[in-house]
Amino acid sequence: MENLDKLIETVRILRSPEGCEWDRAQTHKTLKPNMLEEAYEAVDAIDTGDMANLREELGDVLLQVLLHSQIADDNGKFNLDDVAKELNEKLIHRHPHVFGDVKVNSTDDIVNNWDLLKKEEKKDRKSAMDGISKAQSALMSAQKISKRAVKTGFEWPDEKSLYECVFSEIKEFQDAKGDKDHMEEELGDILFAVVNLARWNKIDAEQALLRANKKFMARFRKMEELAEKPLEQFSFEEFDNLWKQAKKNVNEC
Repeated sequence: MENLDKLIETVRILRSPEGCEWDRAQTHKTLKPNMLEEAYEAVDAIDTGDMANLREELGDVLLQVLLHSQIADDNGKFNLDDVAKELNEKLIHRHPHVFGDVKVNSTDDIVNNWDLLKKEEKKDRKSAMDGISKAQSALMSAQKISKRAVKTGFEWPDEKSLYECVFSEIKEFQDAKGDKDHMEEELGDILFAVVNLARWNKIDAEQALLRANKKFMARFRKMEELAEKPLEQFSFEEFDNLWKQAKKNVNEC
């Protein structure tokens, strides 16, 4: 752990009066965008399979943890050792099948135990909706909300009824045409219903949309390559033909 100790000391120096003016000026709030950005960049590295890049991005994520811990230490709130101690205790407590004498027969048993132990730890929570992060994307929040509701037994009886819900929400969106505020509300209901459809099929909606974004961008770039005139001059029919060519030339992402 020699290198980790050196890194911790480097961050401490950067935050000290003899350190970096920029680092000293940072707060938990000013670093919020950095925390999100570094996490997403690490995910990108995982998706590309670039291990050298992943190593670098994990370092950037670790830097955020160290900076926030040092800021808290500077303010007399807690330090990195407190963070590590609490995490270690939580991991041991939530893995009684490893560190205790609890017997499990499947990963479902492990997840159920985890949820029960977490509920035991969070006794101050009165609602199943408590503790859902407000900082994550709306799509990720929708998945979390849906999963929390299902754990209480609030679930569609079958997939057919879920499809009917999606189609019903689309119809309500169509009926709201002309009323922008109502349309926005109904569109939100469509998206929430689709998130539940993803959950029902054990698909991560966030990853599915990221994949769709990546695929669309790759195909659009191919369209730009294939186009023999500015895209702004294309008719709908020409766009349609160009899109079909791009699909044939770009592998699925």
